[in-house]
Amino acid sequence: MDRRHRASIASFFRPEACAAGDAIDLTGDALAHALVRRVGTGDAIRLLDGLGAVAVGSVVDVTRRQVRVNIASVEHVVQPTPLEILVPVADRDRMLWAAEKCVELQVTAWRPVRWARSQSVAGRGAGDRFAERIASRMRSALEQSGGGWLPVVRPELAAGNALRALAADHRRILLDAEGAPMLNVTRSGAIALAVGPEGGLDEHEREEAKANGWVLASLGPSVLRFETAIIAGAAVVRAAQHSTPEV
Repeated sequence: MDRRHRASIASFFRPEACAAGDAIDLTGDALAHALVRRVGTGDAIRLLDGLGAVAVGSVVDVTRRQVRVNIASVEHVVQPTPLEILVPVADRDRMLWAAEKCVELQVTAWRPVRWARSQSVAGRGAGDRFAERIASRMRSALEQSGGGWLPVVRPELAAGNALRALAADHRRILLDAEGAPMLNVTRSGAIALAVGPEGGLDEHEREEAKANGWVLASLGPSVLRFETAIIAGAAVVRAAQHSTPEV
């Protein structure tokens, strides 16, 4: 499906499965968002389940409490190449912003990490309630960006456990000023990218990462805020994963 075409259609997150020919009533957040958007009879809309199913239909009835949609087709979008991001537990607002951008970059998993220097951050985003805020912000970003897949929001872990809790096939890259240029270490295939806290990693964290197969990589001489590093690093990875070797 052409992305320019998708952008012109209002999109709503709806986790329930549907099929071509179904007539469904929107509920919950999807209903609330549709009413706020003032969709009308005959409008085309898209329903996203965050797991690759993209349903396209048209509104056939609207009341103050109901939006009914006839589903015309359901497309299944191929899952992006795995890209898991280990993000520092840090400032709440900046974590939420990074979560939105990770959806746009089709990051496949989000793991909050309690690094040693995370503990001193005031107003940090941590715990189950904040994890639901992250998931909610990601759903909104999915609707706005027209993607097919949501990142998996993994449980928060202490640094040592997070560095080990990865699939064996993922290449492990840790952003660090002492690392090699990131372009030299990034490859195609499944990748895990870890971003440390502002103030950097403790030496024991850096050594533990190396012992668990992480390669240190640098984005250059600039000192980046953690959310900038997350997005810049994810963009470099995505470019490498989708590059076509020269013939």
